[in-house]
Amino acid sequence: MVEPAGADVRAFETLYRDNRSWLEHWLGRRLGSAWDAADLSQDTFIRVLASSQSIAELQEPRAYLKTVGKRLLVNFYRRRSLEQAYLDALATLPANVASSPEQRWQVLETLHALDQLLDGLPAKVRRAFLLSQLEGLGYREIAERLKVTERSVKRYMAQAYEHCLLADLC
Repeated sequence: MVEPAGADVRAFETLYRDNRSWLEHWLGRRLGSAWDAADLSQDTFIRVLASSQSIAELQEPRAYLKTVGKRLLVNFYRRRSLEQAYLDALATLPANVASSPEQRWQVLETLHALDQLLDGLPAKVRRAFLLSQLEGLGYREIAERLKVTERSVKRYMAQAYEHCLLADLC
């Protein structure tokens, strides 16, 4: 846990006390769930606490909290969408192929890590990489699906591999 220094402790306490219920309400309207809103509100304050931003110097604390909260909302919805897509894919499998809850959790965690890794890539680069790695398609097939040239696919793949190597994961 990150601990704020000196005056920032009091500033953080004030920020939290004055804005927690406002932020939970704001998030709750967007999420439709008080539980999820409370979780994201806490995550927002943890991010604020861990940031290099001086809490005491915040000019517009609610705008700052809203910005951090919006980013967490995007991640929340992306994660939920990914989980739903995985569960939908599992539902199409025969019962005798079903995986254990532990295996499903591991696959979901892997999918989330992959999604986070590829998040910084442009959409076509990400799609080309996934078509290659998950569906085993060749460059010509990827080019046809994406309606680009094979040369573009080669550039996309080079960009994706470079991105992975810089993250030290491929």
